[in-house]
Amino acid sequence: MTMPGQATAPPADDLPVLDLSGPALRAALEKLVTGSEPHGGVERYAEALELKTRLFRSALAWQSLPALEAEVFGRICAFVAPARRRVAPYLSGGGFTDIREAVVELTRELADTSLADQRLARFCARFPGDRQHRWMRDLAAEILHYLDPERYPLMCRWVWDAGSNTGALREIWYGERIDEMTIEVGDDYAAFVALRRELSQFLNDNGVFRGTLYYVDLLLAQVYADYICDRGGTYLRADFSAPEDPMQFVRRLLGLDGVNAETGRLRLKTGDGGSVQLSEAQLLSLAEGKA
Repeated sequence: MTMPGQATAPPADDLPVLDLSGPALRAALEKLVTGSEPHGGVERYAEALELKTRLFRSALAWQSLPALEAEVFGRICAFVAPARRRVAPYLSGGGFTDIREAVVELTRELADTSLADQRLARFCARFPGDRQHRWMRDLAAEILHYLDPERYPLMCRWVWDAGSNTGALREIWYGERIDEMTIEVGDDYAAFVALRRELSQFLNDNGVFRGTLYYVDLLLAQVYADYICDRGGTYLRADFSAPEDPMQFVRRLLGLDGVNAETGRLRLKTGDGGSVQLSEAQLLSLAEGKA
């Protein structure tokens, strides 16, 4: 597979200064490497994320978006953890028309990253602003990221949510009594660009040069997975059952809990609770509505 190499992003003015903890990052990287070894190593997970990019690009190709079908979009949502259990009411009737129009607007002139925050805000504004619809922000963030990972970092709430002062960013912030501290960093595009640049440099310094974009995502997921395991409590565990292996929460956060741990291929759940493993070609056909 051809994977993006050095993590890059368009220049952004006035990037916030992030005070990250080197020891916390090193500990997370060590856990990521160790936990993924029984499954063939971190590279298998990076390849699965690259395949997820291919799936999104195939299913949400700009020229075919006006004719996007609910069934195809539902298959894509299977790989977005916050959406897979909540999107069903929007996959029929006028609900899906709203979704499709929102996706079209979200991805129009995608190369213009100066509109990133506006894109996310307009997408969310199309739907109720209550607690039950906060996942819409994550859905929009994943669409942007997996359609154009070079330009758009992963901007999900679990990475950083300034409003609730929670996310992976807090868990790698340098300082004492972090739980009592309010981190004065916004959750806009510039902040996520700054975070990815910092983590990309950290990974480069630790010998990671290929597929850096996806290694950043994996490292962030490992950081937040550790938080869920250690301090998540009942609220977070409502969506995260007890881990069967060290990588379970990482896969869940990144929508890859359908990954076959031995082969690195994605698989889909069947109606009877089983699963079917699909090759890359079959998955791309699935995203295009041909299977």
